[in-house]
Amino acid sequence: MSEPNSASLYVVATPIGNLQDLSPRAAAVLSEVAMVAAEDTRHTARLLRHLGVRVPMLSLHEHNEAARVDRIDASLAGGESVALVSDAGTPLISDPGFVLVRELRARGRRIVPIPGACALVTALSAAGLPTDRFTFHGFLPAKGGARRAQLEELAGRTETLVFYESPHRIRDTLRDIDAALGGRHLVVGRELTKTFETFLEGGALELAARMEDDPNQARGEFVVMVAGAPPRKKEVGAEVEGEALLAALLAEGAGVKQAAGVASRLLGGARKVWYARAQALKDGD
Repeated sequence: MSEPNSASLYVVATPIGNLQDLSPRAAAVLSEVAMVAAEDTRHTARLLRHLGVRVPMLSLHEHNEAARVDRIDASLAGGESVALVSDAGTPLISDPGFVLVRELRARGRRIVPIPGACALVTALSAAGLPTDRFTFHGFLPAKGGARRAQLEELAGRTETLVFYESPHRIRDTLRDIDAALGGRHLVVGRELTKTFETFLEGGALELAARMEDDPNQARGEFVVMVAGAPPRKKEVGAEVEGEALLAALLAEGAGVKQAAGVASRLLGGARKVWYARAQALKDGD
């Protein structure tokens, strides 16, 4: 294993908006390392200029990360420390760096985290949703079908769900959340720590409508936080209740897909599971 005073890869969290959020320790590390590995060197150059720091930079992003491992490892082997930064926030959290950290750790290199800003923690701390249990799912799939399928798989989860989303998909994502998860309470944080920081809360369709009415609310980067599903009943009666609900809906002329959607919203659980049960009931008629 590496000695405590050997060269290190410093994983440095940078501001997500407000430059004053950079810690003194992070600033010191960035001024002392031999090289900064940055997701976008042009973006990081602005931060370094703000600090009055001049240090060589190396691009490291999702398309070249694996190819950069040997280069950075050679620097560490030569006694030169390297800082890893992303465009904003903590590296590896929906940003590049996992491959580098995994490979360097496997080679016995010293990895030192320099904590700081992280959008998901920043948003959760002010959202007013339960934080004793939450899961982070990064960016949902770009294509609608895959996005809805992933959301439906999460429909029964009782902890707070957290996602990142981009401005050009936020309204479609909100509509898909409503379709897959029903009338859950949401809090959406945008432009965190910046001048126009905003928290919107309400139902998914309500928030989508607000963004339609005021396009400014659909700008920036988003953290979408969704209340978890109510705990599911464990008793057998819940199964009977679900079957009775599906049967009643089908008897009233609802389609299998519609019945499954209603059951998922009212009773929790993945829509595809309710769909299979509704289809079985219909086939049994």
